[in-house]
Amino acid sequence: MTETFMLALQIEGLAFILLAVFAAGVVYGFAGFGAALIFMPVASRFIPVEMAIGAFALGGLASAATVLPKTLPLVQRRPMAIMLGAAIVSVSLGILVLRHSDVVALRWAVIAVCTITLIALVSGWRHATPPTSRNRALLGAATGFVGGTTGLTGPVLVLFQLSSRDSVERSRATLATFLTLLSILMIPLMAVQGALPGHAVALGLLLLPPYALGCWIGARMFRPDREYLYRTVAYGLIGCAILLGLPIWH
Repeated sequence: MTETFMLALQIEGLAFILLAVFAAGVVYGFAGFGAALIFMPVASRFIPVEMAIGAFALGGLASAATVLPKTLPLVQRRPMAIMLGAAIVSVSLGILVLRHSDVVALRWAVIAVCTITLIALVSGWRHATPPTSRNRALLGAATGFVGGTTGLTGPVLVLFQLSSRDSVERSRATLATFLTLLSILMIPLMAVQGALPGHAVALGLLLLPPYALGCWIGARMFRPDREYLYRTVAYGLIGCAILLGLPIWH
């Protein structure tokens, strides 16, 4: 295992990856979303998408301690269970697609999903979907598949949640709770399919401290009356991550 950690420490661009996961943690802490939108474009520039997804899922365990205790009591349990149940089924299919897809194509897919989501968020586009059990199941399934394929578990849910009538606190709590729990559940699902190699585990453990620190700082910054400021900062960071992660750089 020591040798695996040494290899992880020698990853090209490790400093950028650690900086990206710290920024992702800060945004996730105060906005409840955006972590993968920041991390994946940058990380996939230096390491395979599959490795980035596995490492980030492990690093995301930090949010279970820093964010989840405050957000879990605010969510509606039954809708959350429906979405998670559907996502667990579809994320396995997404991981299967991930393992058999072209690396460059996956990088472009990550950039495309991030860019479309950012444009939709900045433009204020929302799709008002009735919050029925069926729609929540479809939402969870779509979120799981996109997450398993690209590591981007947030975009589908974010656009749905931001169009809801929930308060700022509950909307943030729903996003943060679902994304945290799904990331945790992805770990054994990836391991079963052989998509979580030792070097991804080692990198994930390296990501834990900066991500935890970022989440802690972001959570302490959260103020419901500053929603516009938080989203503006998050959008700016996501845009920078997209530009840095473009496959044209190498």
